[in-house]
Amino acid sequence: MTADVDVVVVGLGPGGEALATGLARAGLEVAAVDERLVGGECPYYGCVPTKMMVRAADVLAESRRVPDLAGRSSQTPAWDPVARRIRDEATDDWDDTAAVKRLEDAGVRFVRGHGRLAGERIVDVEGTVLQARRGVVLNTGTTPALPPVDGLADTPYWTNRDAVRAERLPESMAVIGGGAIGVELAQAFARFGVRVTVLEVADRILSPEEPESSALVGGVFAREGIEVRAGVRIGSVAHDGHRFAVRVGEQSIEAERLLVAAGRRPNLPDVGLETVGLDPGARSVPVDERMRAAEGLWAIGDITGKGAFTHMSMYQAGVAQRDILGQDGPPASYHAVPRVTFTDPEVGSVGMTEQQARDAGLTVRVGLTDLTASTRGWIHMAGNEGLVKLVEDADRGVLVGATSAGPTGGEVLSMLTTAVHAAVPTATLRSMIYAYPTFHRAVEDALSRLA
Repeated sequence: MTADVDVVVVGLGPGGEALATGLARAGLEVAAVDERLVGGECPYYGCVPTKMMVRAADVLAESRRVPDLAGRSSQTPAWDPVARRIRDEATDDWDDTAAVKRLEDAGVRFVRGHGRLAGERIVDVEGTVLQARRGVVLNTGTTPALPPVDGLADTPYWTNRDAVRAERLPESMAVIGGGAIGVELAQAFARFGVRVTVLEVADRILSPEEPESSALVGGVFAREGIEVRAGVRIGSVAHDGHRFAVRVGEQSIEAERLLVAAGRRPNLPDVGLETVGLDPGARSVPVDERMRAAEGLWAIGDITGKGAFTHMSMYQAGVAQRDILGQDGPPASYHAVPRVTFTDPEVGSVGMTEQQARDAGLTVRVGLTDLTASTRGWIHMAGNEGLVKLVEDADRGVLVGATSAGPTGGEVLSMLTTAVHAAVPTATLRSMIYAYPTFHRAVEDALSRLA
């Protein structure tokens, strides 16, 4: 069977779904292909269900702060409401019927199956051939990576996909990986009473972030009873039918469950990149500022290597849509990419870290302030840990990076993202009026400390 359409979108994570819908509503004939759930990782296994877990865990933590601020409290943690909300509200029991209907209502032709390039502007979906008059968009995403640890592949380990489906909690858990996914889930489970050990190969958790952020979260974890072992080498993993044994040096870490959160790998090996002159073994698909990867081919999302974030995929979808429709608009720019790790405290960051700025040869000035020293931090008291760190290109007098960590770190980040994106002069930022008493007022103090 062969069908002619204007555009074929392969991979229906948030960016692919938005792009297919937008092009169809603009009047193009669009076919959208996916073998997995329409909507991708974010609504079913990532952003949405994990943040429901984090929200529930944060409520427990906040209730435990009542004795410091407002009297007495007691808690009886129960996982059932969390599991039920994820199953019923977030994922429809991992059913994408509603998402498929949204696509089709917008005029998109949905094809379920594994889509593979079969030449320029051609996609083969398990025998159904789709020929695209304008071109093909790849948005095939990533899957959890499995580190090459002896014995691991033969055990019933969890990834984030298993963790969000949990109907009951284990009494103990080891987490391989101290990145955003690992630390978010580690803290959420620990606050429900799970004994958690985080194992990280790098010398600190949250290694892509500023060292101060790693120390901040590490200190909170220690106070909450979460054990962090950084700079370790994992020798082997075994499972005896009941418990895991993770060999770390001369020690064995035992736990009922093992969560592997050691990064992601791109879904590229079986996409047919070689049929359009691209390397199927590459870690990412190179794209230009309009998301073009080859003649009649665009790529968006995780596979472009610009950041495995839902907001990046959505941003790139907008750039690609304008290009496909021949519309004017700004090209893709990545100097002010924001990200948030939803631990408590939240860690929000944008642009370059201090080390990245120095490595780029910039004349760097840094401003750092402790959120607990701010008036709002003092008022907040229990759970007020946080910081604001600013990284300035002193020659231009603009911020090139910033970190906002604290109870609302991701929200305070918004003003810093604007400053980095628009290259707002630090002199202008100093001249602003900052509402009092707020967490964002700490930005003013950090500006005064640039040195």
